[in-house]
Amino acid sequence: MADGKPGQPLLTVKGLKVHFPVYGGVLRHKVGTVKAVDGVSFQVFRGETLGLVGESGSGKTTVGRAIINLHKPMYPDVELSGETLFHTEAGQMDTNGITREEMLPLRERIQMIFQDPFSSLNPRLTVQGIIEGPMKVHLNLTAAQRKERVHELLDRVGLQADYSQRYPHEFSGGQRQRVGIARALATHPDLIIADEPVSALDVSIQAQVINLMQELQREFGLTYLFIAHDLSVVYHICDRIAVMYLGNLMEIGTADQVYKDPKHPYSRALLSAVPKPDPRSDSSGRIRLEGDIPTPMAKPSGCGFRTRCPIAKPSCAEEVPELRDLGGGQMVACPHV
Repeated sequence: MADGKPGQPLLTVKGLKVHFPVYGGVLRHKVGTVKAVDGVSFQVFRGETLGLVGESGSGKTTVGRAIINLHKPMYPDVELSGETLFHTEAGQMDTNGITREEMLPLRERIQMIFQDPFSSLNPRLTVQGIIEGPMKVHLNLTAAQRKERVHELLDRVGLQADYSQRYPHEFSGGQRQRVGIARALATHPDLIIADEPVSALDVSIQAQVINLMQELQREFGLTYLFIAHDLSVVYHICDRIAVMYLGNLMEIGTADQVYKDPKHPYSRALLSAVPKPDPRSDSSGRIRLEGDIPTPMAKPSGCGFRTRCPIAKPSCAEEVPELRDLGGGQMVACPHV
């Protein structure tokens, strides 16, 4: 989205809910529900980078895994509802809760870069085996063609071709994440979900990986859903930013709108917590929220942020506020701003 104008939607999320049942007691009966994602709606347009930010436990990673349909294989009892519509030439396909066989045709179109480069790579496989794994499933290539493409991808992410015969433990964290990026690119995807791809890396390496992702986006026409908690990184790479809190969207808008002129009280508090490099800078205006983030097992009624909100009113406890358009594409889930 280099011209700043949204293109055609590639992904549409409507009313997504992901609830995990909690069991207890001798007979293992249901004692509660973790409402990790509780009604989230947004769109991702072709060629753009949408940043999804929020505190730990806000549901960011759960949204990403729901889009790529990883929850059912990991947690068979998970309760899924809503729609995650992936737009293809043949029409829309809802990825939410479908079987592995039904999801298979979309796996090559949607890929994921995981947060931890130390645990997301199989230690028993060489880099060649790691990167060519998706090709064996989705692409009709010979062994020689797969080897050639692995070498091309390694070169493109800044690694030498002869690294293909090494194992993950022989690499640094930044190099492992480059291998993860190469694996995500192996099937020519349209959408890449990047789940905090630089949070486990040294600061000096983070910029290299972010710049690499931007170069690859321009070269291959990629679309990113970039999940992170570092707002400075998100502002640098994203076209639009969506702010999550306790399973709900609080605000969504362009990077400049959310970063420079946030409207929701939570967005303002989140932005004020960004550290400033100047130790002499005035921190008196920093917003300090009272209390801790509530548990998703016992969310407050109405607006989930009301128990910590500086402008909360009694009416905030009555119903969950919907996103309303403030103009220019900026939407806020608060009736009092």
